[in-house]
Amino acid sequence: MLSHTFPLVCLPFAGSGAGFYRAWTEVQGQDVKVLPVQLPGREELFLDAPFTDAIDTAKQLAPQVVEITTEFPAFGLFGHSLGAVLCYEIARELKRIGHPGLTHLYVSGSPGPWNGRDSRATGLNDDEFVERVQEFAGYRHAAFDNPDLRELLLPVLRADVAMHENYKPSSNEPLGVPVTSLRGEDDALVSKEHAQQWGEITRDEFRYVELPGGHMYLAESAEALLRIVAGS
Repeated sequence: MLSHTFPLVCLPFAGSGAGFYRAWTEVQGQDVKVLPVQLPGREELFLDAPFTDAIDTAKQLAPQVVEITTEFPAFGLFGHSLGAVLCYEIARELKRIGHPGLTHLYVSGSPGPWNGRDSRATGLNDDEFVERVQEFAGYRHAAFDNPDLRELLLPVLRADVAMHENYKPSSNEPLGVPVTSLRGEDDALVSKEHAQQWGEITRDEFRYVELPGGHMYLAESAEALLRIVAGS
């Protein structure tokens, strides 16, 4: 029943859209209601200009999060990589506006918000950019091997990557909600130590969890991930 289902608002990683998480709504045997958030420039919002600043993005998305969780007294936020810092900033914005619904923050595949990336992709030519992003993610999306699709997808991916690489946290004041940091145990991009840095952003309970796989473990481990959320 809906009253026993925990709502989880999901933010996409760089270059992806809400469609990635819509597939999670079909996962059986879990008590989580997946609520994907769409970002401009992709899927049904393809014609809209993509966001370029993480803090401004959070300010614009927070009202949308409030709207889609209106019927729920409590909800969680989940984001992977770029999505993790967007969730963190949305959590800060919800606190700023006094919205009480957020009860858990789930950050995935990301170092703590004060840890920038040493190796950057912003400013590289298209081929070098795609290769660098592939190194970051540990996988190559087949769409980038199709010249027409690549031309369509690159502007959004470039905007997302630049937003992530230029991100600076809006505050260092700890949040007052539990935080769970998730990571693929074979993630070559984000170390265990980096993922555990999220413990510094909360005065509440912190939990660190590893799941099988690399940086994009969540592509194969949706059921296991949602079990962790349901059991939090």
